[in-house]
Amino acid sequence: MAAGRLAVARRITLARAWLDALRGTSHVVMSSADLRALLHLLTDRLAEALAAEPFSPAPGYEIGRLLADAGFTEPESLARTVGLLGAGTPDPTDRPEPEARARLAELLGELAAGHTAALRDRILTAQEALIRAALIARNRAESLLHATETRFRTVFAGSAVGIGISDLTGSILDANQALLDMLRHPLEELRQHSIADFVHPDDAAEVSAAYAALVRGERDHFQTDKPLYRGDGTVLWTHVTMSLIPEEPAGTGCVVTMFEDVTDRHLLETRLRYLATHDPLTQLPNRALLHENLNQVFADARPGDRLGICFVDLDGFKVVNDCFGHAVGDRLLVEVAGRLDKSVSTMGHLVARMGGDEFVILVADSTGPDQVIEVAERVLDALLLPMWIDDHELTVSASIGIVERRVAGTDPADMLRAADATLYRAKSDGKGRWALFDPLRNAYEMARYTLSAMMPSALAGGEFFVDYQPVVRLTDGVLAGVDARPRWRHPRQGLLGPDRFVSLAEETGQTATFSRWLLLTACEQAARWQQSYPGMSLFVSVGLSASQSEDPRLVEDVLRILDSTGLDPRRLQLELNRSAARANVEEPSAAVRALSARGVRFAMADFSLSHANLALMRSLPVHTLKIAEAFVQGLCPLEPDPSDLQIVTAIVSLAHGLGLTATADGVETATQAARLVDIGCDAGQGSFLGRPGPPEQVGRLLAMAAPGDSQPSVLPPALA
Repeated sequence: MAAGRLAVARRITLARAWLDALRGTSHVVMSSADLRALLHLLTDRLAEALAAEPFSPAPGYEIGRLLADAGFTEPESLARTVGLLGAGTPDPTDRPEPEARARLAELLGELAAGHTAALRDRILTAQEALIRAALIARNRAESLLHATETRFRTVFAGSAVGIGISDLTGSILDANQALLDMLRHPLEELRQHSIADFVHPDDAAEVSAAYAALVRGERDHFQTDKPLYRGDGTVLWTHVTMSLIPEEPAGTGCVVTMFEDVTDRHLLETRLRYLATHDPLTQLPNRALLHENLNQVFADARPGDRLGICFVDLDGFKVVNDCFGHAVGDRLLVEVAGRLDKSVSTMGHLVARMGGDEFVILVADSTGPDQVIEVAERVLDALLLPMWIDDHELTVSASIGIVERRVAGTDPADMLRAADATLYRAKSDGKGRWALFDPLRNAYEMARYTLSAMMPSALAGGEFFVDYQPVVRLTDGVLAGVDARPRWRHPRQGLLGPDRFVSLAEETGQTATFSRWLLLTACEQAARWQQSYPGMSLFVSVGLSASQSEDPRLVEDVLRILDSTGLDPRRLQLELNRSAARANVEEPSAAVRALSARGVRFAMADFSLSHANLALMRSLPVHTLKIAEAFVQGLCPLEPDPSDLQIVTAIVSLAHGLGLTATADGVETATQAARLVDIGCDAGQGSFLGRPGPPEQVGRLLAMAAPGDSQPSVLPPALA
């Protein structure tokens, strides 16, 4: 409501300012109250046009005509109007400035055109009526010939509008001084030409056809805007009006053609059009002109026509802005735009700036993927040499997404979307390269995107749940803890495991909400087991994502969940994988240390003897090393893989040497379990020791413990 009142207040203020600006510029017979009401109405129409969807500048034309019809006919009235409205017109949607400016520019162009057209119509109507009356009267009334001729010559000779009289074949018979000045030809030379001789060859057929239609009586008059080519080779833009003056006997009439000089208006409209369709920084075509050209390609497409698009994005441009400032960044964009345009303009392709450091190259009439790939490689080559900006030697590369296909069966939006998606594949493959659209990969990415888009509603709708996999102490088969495994009961795809959506949540920025839900759900369930079996020290293990580990609210979130559920912190184990702990290699994580000090356990998942894992282990207060499943698999055959056996033995020895425990992941056979026992591994999890299942499955195991036992034994009898 407040925003609405503000928009109304801004319109009222603008209307008052408009009235003040127009005072004294023209003779107006309207009262102040009527004039104020008119300008309020025009201001409202202008604001409504700016906010309209889809946008059309057409209302500006009617506003300009209404302004002229009200009596504001002087050039100063139009100049003050354009100046005032161009400085700021209320936009109720508060859309981005470039789009608002482009809309305003188009509306003001139409306003100027409407104002000019209204004035022109007044003049032309009066002059045409007078000339027509004079010519008809001359033919009909011989007795009035002298008076009529005098009036005709007065108007004809003194008119500021160029007037030419031609016969029914188009040959020029007479012309007033204004037309002679416009065309820069003497009258005798003009009489050797027809009207069509002074228009562009591309327009000659249209003008000749209209002239013939007048002569045949199929139309009363003809109006159009055309450039005239003068005797000295220069071009004059004119508004042309042709009218037939019939005479008796039939076939002896003539055609009166009036030429109004609209060059200034044409230049203004051209300038406004340029501003609306070109990027002000690089002077390249902007997004609007790209879409216009792209839509035209589809509109003009013939069967079999192909189209290519290169979506270009600079690599590391943000670093330039951050290090050297936006002024240097802008100049770098100008240099890049120049190189892009130079590298492909000779090939006849359109280069447009989409915004920021993104550019699009449109390859119309493509001959196939090889041609578009050649364009992409020319762009990459053009950016190889360094650029000097304010004594800074800057080097940038680009990633390019390429789409090339038949025009039939697709649309502009799909082409751009596919090119944009392919661009990000090029970036993920290493940057500084191009990637060609792959339909199969695109289908896969679309499926992943659809899945990620459904996650928030699925979480709110209760489609996610948690299974728990036993973590078994190998020395005596006791259930030491459980590993929380999220599941998604998808309405169409069925039951989905964490490998289908956990990494997807990380990539799409949904990890925070999902991880809090998982941690809360697991802690609530563990608290229920704690209350039902107080003598048992069962822990629940929950994976910690990379974004969670770097979240400054991690300690607050975990402690709040522990407090709200009443779970003993010692019964919570958080698993860190390499990506979750990577940021803590140089400096130990304060969050991990704070939670560890409160009793929360930490395990390092997928542990191997890599330098990165060893560095992480030194930096973080972990309690358990979880041996990667790939190494445990090597213990399965009758003759285990010597390398895997040595690696697992080394990890267990390392853990024990540091006072930690070792847990093997992916224990699937009795052979693996037996060898892990021989090595001295403390615990394990996997299908042989217990598959993930609902909380009730764990509850049944806990209930199996003998009276007085602290934990139940779940190790298979053959191994126990």
